[in-house]
Amino acid sequence: MEQYNVTGMSCAACSARVEKAVSGVEGVTSCTVSLLTNSMGVEGTAPPEKIIAAVKNAGYGASLKNAKTTDKGGDSLQDTETPALLKRFVSSLAFLLILMYFSMGHMMFGWPLPPFFAENHVAMGLLQLMLTAIVMVINQKFFISGFKGLIHRAPNMDTLVSLGATAAFGYSAVALFLMTGAQVSGGSEAAAAYMDEFYFESAAMILTLITLGKMLEARSKGKTTNALKALIKLAPKTAAVERDGTEITIPAEDVRAGDIFVVRAGESIPVDGEVTEGFGAVNEASLTGESIPVDKTAGSSVSAGTINLSGFMRCRATRVGEDTTLSQIIKTVSDAAATKAPIAKIADKVSGVFVPAVIAVALVTIAVWLRIGRPIGYSLARGISVLVISCPCALGLATPVAIMVANGVGAKNGILFKTAASIEITGKARIVALDKTGTVTSGKPAVTDVLPAEGFTENELISLALSLEKKSEHPLAKAVVAEAERRGIISAEAENFTAVSGGGLKGTVNGMEVYGGNYAFVCGQNALPSGVEKNAETLANAGKTPLFFSSGEKFAGVIAVADVIKEDAAQAVKELKGMGARVVMLTGDNERTAAAIGKSAGIDEVIAGVLPSGKEQVIIELKKQGKVIMVGDGINDAPALTQADVGVAIGAGTDVAIDAADVVLMKNRLKDVPAALRLSRAALRIIRQNLFWAFIYNALLIPLAAGVFSVALGWAMDPMYGAAAMSLSSFCVVTNALRLNLVKINDPSRDRKIKDKTAEKAVKKEVSMEKTLVVEGMMCAHCEARVKKALEGVTGVSSAAADHVKGIATVTLSAPVADEVLKSAVEAQDYTVKEIK
Repeated sequence: MEQYNVTGMSCAACSARVEKAVSGVEGVTSCTVSLLTNSMGVEGTAPPEKIIAAVKNAGYGASLKNAKTTDKGGDSLQDTETPALLKRFVSSLAFLLILMYFSMGHMMFGWPLPPFFAENHVAMGLLQLMLTAIVMVINQKFFISGFKGLIHRAPNMDTLVSLGATAAFGYSAVALFLMTGAQVSGGSEAAAAYMDEFYFESAAMILTLITLGKMLEARSKGKTTNALKALIKLAPKTAAVERDGTEITIPAEDVRAGDIFVVRAGESIPVDGEVTEGFGAVNEASLTGESIPVDKTAGSSVSAGTINLSGFMRCRATRVGEDTTLSQIIKTVSDAAATKAPIAKIADKVSGVFVPAVIAVALVTIAVWLRIGRPIGYSLARGISVLVISCPCALGLATPVAIMVANGVGAKNGILFKTAASIEITGKARIVALDKTGTVTSGKPAVTDVLPAEGFTENELISLALSLEKKSEHPLAKAVVAEAERRGIISAEAENFTAVSGGGLKGTVNGMEVYGGNYAFVCGQNALPSGVEKNAETLANAGKTPLFFSSGEKFAGVIAVADVIKEDAAQAVKELKGMGARVVMLTGDNERTAAAIGKSAGIDEVIAGVLPSGKEQVIIELKKQGKVIMVGDGINDAPALTQADVGVAIGAGTDVAIDAADVVLMKNRLKDVPAALRLSRAALRIIRQNLFWAFIYNALLIPLAAGVFSVALGWAMDPMYGAAAMSLSSFCVVTNALRLNLVKINDPSRDRKIKDKTAEKAVKKEVSMEKTLVVEGMMCAHCEARVKKALEGVTGVSSAAADHVKGIATVTLSAPVADEVLKSAVEAQDYTVKEIK
């Protein structure tokens, strides 16, 4: 996606106009315009020159964003709009107060006036005209932008404001001209009759109040990018590198890959690198949200923007400039802000026709009131009220401000949403599919039980096992070695070491034959005591792998190894279920191991025996029941992550650019999944509130401004009150979005279940779902029984029937089961599955 800066936009109608203009350029496949950040994201093959030209032809300005020249200090996000608007507002207010003193203070409160103005109505009118003209000049931007949009047939919010102020000023100027004639012909009393026809103060008040609203809105909008600004400021300006044996200080952007840089206590790390010498305790909270320092030694990786709290490190630069983790995070957050959520489509469609429709309503309002006999001043006031009270900005800002704040909150907590759509859909998900290895479990086997036989202690058993396992490269062997290191156990060297394929290990330790491996292997070498096999079965049912050891003719004991579930897995699953999500675990492991892990974590459903290629099909089946989130490591699970409504890559660490994932979790912590759901749901609530406010505001106040309720209820709105309401509407929307900063995304105390009727219907439909397998090789009733037993052993299959004559097997499913799983179950019995219908 190519990013552009867009200038001259003032409301949602402007962004809709720019988006329409650019989308019409040949070669553009998609275009999203953000009113919040005044930016545009374009995908396609169209050259930048044509895109910029299209924006200019629409009446706005555009320039290509150049990441290399972007100010590293975050000045590109600096709020320069608020100070300018504050200056305009203060200047306007000063002249408005003088105007109000002369126009209303004397008549309403009897405030004294100089005799010249008290006796000369024309002079009073001229003074009001001049003061109003000054306020209009101060706020000339409204008129330039508004009439420019009108000329380009793309009216915007500024058009409404400028038309309202111009109408009020123009009508008052005509009244002043007629007053002058009456003064000449009829004297002071005749001229006084025109004083009630002046709307100079309305024109000035409209401009001043809307400037106030714009200033408050700009200030609040500036706060929505605070998280992104904080990230940008993390990048240090300089780096201490070693060149030709000398340490020199250079700008951080000049560091090259391969350079050696040094980091002392209290300094920020300038680029991504690898520690070559020294040690340090690094605070990585800026990237992961984890405040506990991480110890770094030789070989450890370090990331730009993190802080070395203590120690001295010499590092080799590995990723610099735009390739650093920090830069990738900033880019991800910025790109997400340039996308649009599906929920914003309605507002975008309304915004495209809103301003022309309001102008038409204002003209009709004036015509109707004139038609029923009301004075032109009254009729014009109703039309002006319609123009100035209408607010397309609130519609345009309702979604993007919430998306920007949510993205910032997520980034601070190590949760990166790549698009606005992913923020929306995550909150709507009803099924969370978890890959087992590395997601529910740690992905690294560990010793869970040490059961020494009579005559052996735990440490003696581990020492004996270590003699063999330290010479093996098997993952289970590494778990035993790690346990021995943790306990500080050493062992004798094994001689004549041999690894027996599919069985285990053997060698000679201190002159005695030592065996280690599975039950069948060790039992074949020595007779094992009664009860050992039953204990092994119990361990296996718990999802653990028992390793048996013997020394000489003695049985030494059993060491159980398992890929243990993460500490936070059970709590994370509990929180997901507490929010109404159904949790499913996918794994290639056997049924027994998978079921044990699923039970430990409290998972609703376990689908075992699924190969990486089959996970995609499982996700397709699950999507029939509702929105699905797939959580995996982003590598082996790429097809499933892509197929899911939202793909979540967990434990990404420094690799935030995982293409298959829509959401990237920096930490290897499963509890960040419910945190992401919590944040997404909070953002959806805010968006819905904002959209409701924007629509209801216009739906109620435009008729009120038009005078619809004046006949029955006597309600009529002065244009000044209309301007005040309009100035606060956008401010309310932005301020409401800022409440997302207060959301405690790791607090489950306020979670509530959300029922999904569509999903419930899908589940009921799925219960009676049947699949037919065309099976080759069945010859008799015994074959039928084997196939039936194999299929009914699959989780999710409620019943199965086989027919060797027809060569088919039929299964009834109570839960989604991948075709790959059914096929594997049958083919494990030495039959061939030709087709699944």
